[in-house]
Amino acid sequence: MYRMMTLALACLVAFQAPALQAQDGPLRLEIKEGVIEPMPFAVPDFVPESGAAEELSRNIARVVAADLSGTGLFREISQDAFISRVTSFSSPVQFADWKAINAQALVTGAVAVDGSGRVTAKFRVWDVFAGQELGSGLQFVGTVDGWRRIAHKVADQVYSRITGEGGYFDSRVVFVSETGPKDNRAKRLSIMDYDGANLKYLTDSSSIVLAPRFSPTGDRVLYTSYESGFPRVYVLDVASVSRRLLESQDGTMSFAPRFSPDGRTVVYSLIQGGNTDIYTMDIATGASQRLTNAPSIETAPSFSPDGRQIVFESDRSGTNQIYVMNVQGGEARRISGGTGQYGTPVWSPRGDYIAFTKQSKGRFHIGVMRVNGEEERLLTASFLDEGPTWSPNGRVIMFTRETQGAQGQSRLWSVDITGRNLRQVQTPGGASDPSWSPLQ
Repeated sequence: MYRMMTLALACLVAFQAPALQAQDGPLRLEIKEGVIEPMPFAVPDFVPESGAAEELSRNIARVVAADLSGTGLFREISQDAFISRVTSFSSPVQFADWKAINAQALVTGAVAVDGSGRVTAKFRVWDVFAGQELGSGLQFVGTVDGWRRIAHKVADQVYSRITGEGGYFDSRVVFVSETGPKDNRAKRLSIMDYDGANLKYLTDSSSIVLAPRFSPTGDRVLYTSYESGFPRVYVLDVASVSRRLLESQDGTMSFAPRFSPDGRTVVYSLIQGGNTDIYTMDIATGASQRLTNAPSIETAPSFSPDGRQIVFESDRSGTNQIYVMNVQGGEARRISGGTGQYGTPVWSPRGDYIAFTKQSKGRFHIGVMRVNGEEERLLTASFLDEGPTWSPNGRVIMFTRETQGAQGQSRLWSVDITGRNLRQVQTPGGASDPSWSPLQ
């Protein structure tokens, strides 16, 4: 309910979707027009190269397969269908056996654990029909406790080699965990892997927290807290879980913060004298600059990836719409043009799209539009969808979905920018206000 609370305080080119390159060329999943069947792929259990690596070998392979399948671009072939068994990382691949079960891509790997607990995972990606390796073999080294991150790194490499785009699996999400009844929810900041694993709590539930936002390097989080009775912006160090209050004037309320691309500046909304405007603040010095000065409500600001522009939400036209202005402020141009109300705009890390929340005809939607407002595309529709955040590669959006009624609950969902791969993100309870980190 972040958007609703902040207001109270104050698509893709030609519908891109995956398309496969012709079979007589090298294997490549190209992000292009059209809707096709996901690419069939196989991931046999990785080969254990030490006695302590047997379980890890299976687990790492399963996470790699789950990462790829979760994109909607790939379809895993069941191991029950395998004809060949991979028993050695260096053995030649029997391509005919993999062709027979229609595997177009094959991922093989091996895992070893040394006496100090160091894990080494190596892998190869194969184009089955061409009978050749995609790229060169690669290995990652980590600890036993960090085996999931190793698996995500492998999956990122496989995804990148097949699609030609960066992956997003080795990333985290900070969000608000929610417990209790709808009219009296306890909230605390939490952090997890992008797929819901390795959940940790960053704050207790003694006060309301809202809108956590990762820094560009993923080591800090901005958020709004009501522990003083009024909304105040804090910055938290993820590793040490230490925090500090950002400077604010007496008699003001600040909220909706976001980092600049270089991590040195925060843009946020501030209520002073009954007026809600957008400000920036130098984190090191506390020096602030006012960017808007209007009787309307200006909120939910977000920097462009190059740091030159800010997109924000305003009701200056009479309804909530999306505007873009120079980073120094000045005249803003409206980019939303459809019917309904728009809010919570967020610039894609690729710089090509802006995601937003839209309310129209009694339904809420997550959508995307070009930075000039063209090619608007609604990706979801429900009783309440809001608060989009982008994956590091700009291909997936995570958001909050709340169900209707007295027993309704907020959960995290994700959808790709074609709108065809809608999935619930696993969390142990209620969850809202996600913010996706960059790749670790």
